Amino acid sequence: MKRIAMALAAALSLAACAMSAPRTAGDHHPEARAYDTSRDATTEVDAALERALANGKKVMLVMGANWWHDSRALAGLFETPRFAELLEREYELVFVNVGMPQTGDGHNLDIAARFGLEDLPGTPNVLVLSPFGTLLNAKTATSWRNAASRSEDAIYEELAALAG
Repeated sequence: MKRIAMALAAALSLAACAMSAPRTAGDHHPEARAYDTSRDATTEVDAALERALANGKKVMLVMGANWWHDSRALAGLFETPRFAELLEREYELVFVNVGMPQTGDGHNLDIAARFGLEDLPGTPNVLVLSPFGTLLNAKTATSWRNAASRSEDAIYEELAALAG
């Protein structure tokens, strides 16, 4: 009888989780799933650099993972009209899946190394590149691990300044 009660409690807990609203990173941060593991990230980065060279934009690489709420929150924020307009006007945007580098299951880490980042201490990471592939925000590229708790205005202002 005790096993049945425990199994019922576990089933009810799982059902409650499944029926609850999707987890958000805060009222002002919609979440998205942008880090596709099946993409050829290197080819996408190379293509973005070519487009940036042709159109005078910068390249923004968002290196993150769908498993981490800060990565999803930032991707979701980028889908809002305010950010979508800025990103479309100023950047060639590429989302790069990095897996779980903290556990040894990292993906596409060679892309970060290509632009001078040997270590990604968390996710997401935002690399802003010139059309020639120069990392323009080396000091702040790995500082985005708290993206879900940053204000929308602070994120916008930083990205607008990097576009400058």
